[in-house]
Amino acid sequence: MSRPAASRPQGRYNDPGFRRLALAPGLLCGVILLAGIALIGLEFYIAVRLLVAILALIMGVFAVQARHWWWLPPLAAIAVLWNPVLPIELPEPWLFAAHYVAIPVVVVAGILIKVPHQEETPGRRR
Repeated sequence: MSRPAASRPQGRYNDPGFRRLALAPGLLCGVILLAGIALIGLEFYIAVRLLVAILALIMGVFAVQARHWWWLPPLAAIAVLWNPVLPIELPEPWLFAAHYVAIPVVVVAGILIKVPHQEETPGRRR
């Protein structure tokens, strides 16, 4: 149970009661997807696949923590599509399109996923 905002101790920056934990992975994933367009068809593209899949899964965990269930299907689709272990081979035009669709998805998800602060328990530090 959370305390009312008035009784919650104010942090250094006027703490709003939530954290945007998915913002950094979302922006990083967007940059990797944008840079990965130039690597499509090269052997280094496997690194793009690995990083995008991992970051999409991390964002999915933050979506579950924030109880933003509607972000799970697109993030899971990105993780599956860019999975390097069992790769789904798409023709290059489709892969280009997938990159351009996935970039705004991960950036917007990173901005909108807000994980609430957990209650402080005695003896436990954040």
